[in-house]
Amino acid sequence: MAHEPLLVCLIGAECTGKTTLARALAQHFSGFWVPEYLRLFCDQQGRPPRADEQALVMHAQFEQEEQKVVQARQVGCGYVFCDTAPLLTATYSDFYFADTSLYDAAHALHGRYALTLVLAPDVTWVPDGMQRDGSQARVAVHTMVQHALQSRRYPYVDVSGAGESRLQAAILAVETLSC
Repeated sequence: MAHEPLLVCLIGAECTGKTTLARALAQHFSGFWVPEYLRLFCDQQGRPPRADEQALVMHAQFEQEEQKVVQARQVGCGYVFCDTAPLLTATYSDFYFADTSLYDAAHALHGRYALTLVLAPDVTWVPDGMQRDGSQARVAVHTMVQHALQSRRYPYVDVSGAGESRLQAAILAVETLSC
């Protein structure tokens, strides 16, 4: 029987380096990387999702993750690094649309992550295509994410700093899973 891969979630406001870090961690640990569905949605639709599309985005993120878990299991890969999580979609839905209805489903899914890395909004904000945050929204979204994680006592590690120091902090956090 193939061993179960560990899911590591990277979560944070827009332009906090989730994609860059998730790819680097997947490479470092010879794992799989799951891209952020929100980015794909924005690219395909030419706009950010409306309030009525948030559940679709959340479900699609989960489905992408599940597909990578199956692939990782088949080849005996130890890690799947998820570039965000359904909980971020629920947080965005709350932040932008004052809609808290997605939190229950997001929390039900979040418990499957072995570790959550919360990326601090301490890197330079650079406009990121069709996504909607600006530098002013990052701190508020970051605080909301931390609150959502703390409310359910999920294991998470704050990751801050830039470049190599940010990567090394994340590698160290992931290595603690093996201990």
